[in-house]
Amino acid sequence: MANIKKGDLVQVITGATQERGGDRGKQGKVIEVRGDRLVVEGINFVTKHVRVGQTQRGSKTGGIEQHEAPIHVSNVAIVDPKTKKPTRVGFRNEEVEKDGVTKTVRVRYAKKSGEKL
Repeated sequence: MANIKKGDLVQVITGATQERGGDRGKQGKVIEVRGDRLVVEGINFVTKHVRVGQTQRGSKTGGIEQHEAPIHVSNVAIVDPKTKKPTRVGFRNEEVEKDGVTKTVRVRYAKKSGEKL
């Protein structure tokens, strides 16, 4: 089981501060997980120059676009749902009963508050 999954709220913990034009301290939702890199909503914007073209309807496409680039998983931390501050992730086994059958399930939890993620 992965520490960080799509849809998790994460905070950037490394890099330049926001006063210096960086993203440290910003929080955002994980849009996509690509191995050891994450695409996070509103974080690590890059400018991309796209060749100008035309769609079949005749409208122009391309120009200068901005979109989120991947960021390494070690540079972000999951946000604790209780305290809204970055925390580490732990795993524990919990008993879950479904249709009269007891099953052991591995669950992620925030190490600071102990709350399930």
